[in-house]
Amino acid sequence: MSSEKGNVSRTRPQRYQNARAFRNDKYDTSARRKKINAKLHDGVCQHCKGILEWRVKFSKYKLLSKPKKCVKCLQKTVKDPYHIICRPCAGKLEVCAKCGKEEEIVIPIDKGQDRTESVTAKNSQESSGLEDELAFETNFSSTDSDEDSDVLEEQFKNMNFERADI
Repeated sequence: MSSEKGNVSRTRPQRYQNARAFRNDKYDTSARRKKINAKLHDGVCQHCKGILEWRVKFSKYKLLSKPKKCVKCLQKTVKDPYHIICRPCAGKLEVCAKCGKEEEIVIPIDKGQDRTESVTAKNSQESSGLEDELAFETNFSSTDSDEDSDVLEEQFKNMNFERADI
């Protein structure tokens, strides 16, 4: 019997084995599942990051319905599931937001926020650039006088021609 004391070696191979690996988005294609799969686990140690990734991989990760209470500041500011410390406290104290230990943080909280802010900033720059191009094209068709051409030259000089990495 496998539960006997001291019997730690198995003599036969595993009887049943899956042919394909489990996919958590095979049948559940909702927006919630996509949001969970795309979540960046920042502010946690390597061990806790592995636990959270396992939960996501096998559909055990559940989002919070309302914020939890932080164990450091005692405010209802914990918005991430399975965390016990809010982001500001974890960032200030440099501890893992999930277990509360002073371990090495894999992805710091500040960099994770900067990453999302930079992505939104790039998107807004791209959209403003498209608006400028559209305004430029509409003004370009009405070049009847010298004043319009001067205005067009100024708009052309002010436009940003940066290549976006997508």
